[in-house]
Amino acid sequence: MIETPYLLFLGDAPDQLAAKVAQGIKDWRPEYALGQYRMEGCKADMKLPDMDLKAAKEAGAKTLVIGVANRGGIISPAWKKVLVEALEEGFDLASGLHNLLRDEEDLAAVAKACGRQLHDVRVPSVKYPIANGVKRTGKRCLAVGTDCSVGKMYTALAMDKSMRAKGMKSTFRATGQTGILITGDGVPLDAVVADFMAGSIEYLTPDNDPDHWDLIEGQGSLFHVSYSGVTMALVHGGQPDALILCHEPTREHMRGLPGYSLPSLEALRDTALTLAKVANPDCQVVGISVNTQHMSEDEAIAYLGKVEAEMGLPAVDPFRQGADRLADALAEL
Repeated sequence: MIETPYLLFLGDAPDQLAAKVAQGIKDWRPEYALGQYRMEGCKADMKLPDMDLKAAKEAGAKTLVIGVANRGGIISPAWKKVLVEALEEGFDLASGLHNLLRDEEDLAAVAKACGRQLHDVRVPSVKYPIANGVKRTGKRCLAVGTDCSVGKMYTALAMDKSMRAKGMKSTFRATGQTGILITGDGVPLDAVVADFMAGSIEYLTPDNDPDHWDLIEGQGSLFHVSYSGVTMALVHGGQPDALILCHEPTREHMRGLPGYSLPSLEALRDTALTLAKVANPDCQVVGISVNTQHMSEDEAIAYLGKVEAEMGLPAVDPFRQGADRLADALAEL
């Protein structure tokens, strides 16, 4: 088990979105987020107390969590001094990066000498099967996006919260590093060998009560040339009964791909639904989640109204407004 509370390490994150792991923990498990550690040049801010290692330790922090998700998932050499000092100060380290803490010889040696733990959450802990496509009992909902990092995890978490408040049966199923750090369980999908990715999602969402919903955390985008593979595994392995379309309307291009523009919501609907029907012919698109964090209240309301009128589906920002309308859409299935 990863000991809490956390000191969230933002390092030298170049923007707020690069610190999405820290942001997710702060938003969904605020009781874990004691403070933040920012290096010189850091452009992210969780609006938490800035703490050095000594102050955080005195305040009760147990684990330094790397809250940055950079391209390629690497441990920056610039971070090393802080990570070593954290171990020496008595912190455990937790990371969801592809570059494993345990594979860094200096960190492993210091951790052993200091009796500290290195937690790599992006390591599959189960021997997953190859997907068989057999229909499972229970219901499943998957968030799919026009791009990476548009709010798919937030959508599923907000829907789970709303559904539980309504007395519906639901479970948030984490498929990425932030979700796993928030819930303590899940499948690190992008670290699973390709042939077993869809099978890992079948494993994650087994047979359940007929009225139980698994809310599957989305990953990547079918339209993102770097990360579309994980999305396909979720679409086929998840066999969703319902899809929620996720979009961030202020972006000028795909995340990390300046030469690619975002697809329209109509294109996402048609492409995702066609592919989902391969595994579940009864799948439906039931709602739209829009990340309006960079829009004013009036702009957000106007945009959501426009999308809802054009698409004929409930359109909400579930973090800003709550996810009740999306939960109600599932209740009708």
